[in-house]
Amino acid sequence: MDKKELKQKLTPIQYEVTQNNATERPGTGEYDQFFEDGIFVDVVSGEPLFSSNDKYDAGCGWPSFTKPIKKRTIKEKRDSTFGMERTEVRSSEADSHLGHVFTDGPQDKGGLRYCINSAAMRFVPVDKLEEEGYGEYLAEFK
Repeated sequence: MDKKELKQKLTPIQYEVTQNNATERPGTGEYDQFFEDGIFVDVVSGEPLFSSNDKYDAGCGWPSFTKPIKKRTIKEKRDSTFGMERTEVRSSEADSHLGHVFTDGPQDKGGLRYCINSAAMRFVPVDKLEEEGYGEYLAEFK
C-alpha cells in the first residue's frame, strides 16, 4: 500500500505513529487501560502482534505487553533519537513503528516491557477471531 492510500485508510495519529515514528501522549491511547480478551494486530497490515494474555498495566501511559504473540511478527531496531538509547519495535510485515521494548518488565514473565502505541494497533476480540481470519489464536483463550 502506498503512502497516499495509507493516509486515506488511517487516522492522522495512526499514520504519524506507524509511518513517521511518532508517539502518542501518555494516557491518551484507547488501549492503555483496556483489558478485554483478544489479540492486537498491526493497524496497517493486520499482522498479529500481541495477545491480551500478555498485557499488563505498567503504569507508563501506554499499553504494555510482556512478549509479542510470535517473536517473528516484530523486529527490533536500535533507536538513539532524543539523546536516549532505546530499542524500537516495528512490525515485521508492514514495517510499522509500534513503540519500544524495555528491560523493566515483570521479572517472572521474562523482564521485558513492550511499550506500544495504541494507534499502531487494532483490537480483535475473542468472539471475532475466527470471523476475521485469526482462528489459530482461539486456543490461547480456552
